[in-house]
Amino acid sequence: MSANWYLVWGVVLLLGNLAGLAGTLFGLPGNWLIVLLSALFAWLVHGAAGEGLTWWSVGGLVLLAVLGEVLEFAIAAAGAAKQGASRRAMVLSMLAGMAGALLGSAGGNLLIPVVGTIPGAILGGAAGAFVGALAGESWKGSTQERGIAVGTAAFVGRLLGTFAKLTIAVALFAIATLDTFWN
Repeated sequence: MSANWYLVWGVVLLLGNLAGLAGTLFGLPGNWLIVLLSALFAWLVHGAAGEGLTWWSVGGLVLLAVLGEVLEFAIAAAGAAKQGASRRAMVLSMLAGMAGALLGSAGGNLLIPVVGTIPGAILGGAAGAFVGALAGESWKGSTQERGIAVGTAAFVGRLLGTFAKLTIAVALFAIATLDTFWN
């Protein structure tokens, strides 16, 4: 493959991985999109002299993506579980957190065009986690105080879990980009 075509496909990978990075903000499997696109690139696109994204890097991306999932789930669930959250509250918290991230990004973009999308998604996801956990506890018949405690723990857990997963997403993006263009 010529160097020009390699560069074109490298830019396509970079843009796709940026979409994966953005997807992670919204609670979507963006880290796995980065892994998938990077694996496809390593398989289908080869540098003229063997340079480019290596299978060792792709393996590292897989391990980091798994770590990101484990951290997000463990951190988000730990606080709510510590408060004695019901399974119903945890499931509703997760679902409402994804919906809140999508709604928050739209609302944040309306308030502050372009830049508002990111804080809107993060805060919307955390607010959704709070509402979902509170609704789950209320549905179960728990007291309002218990529901608020579980909801608050879900809110904080979602923020911390999102931060951990975003940190992993940035690392995935950086590794794929560096190995693609500077190998």
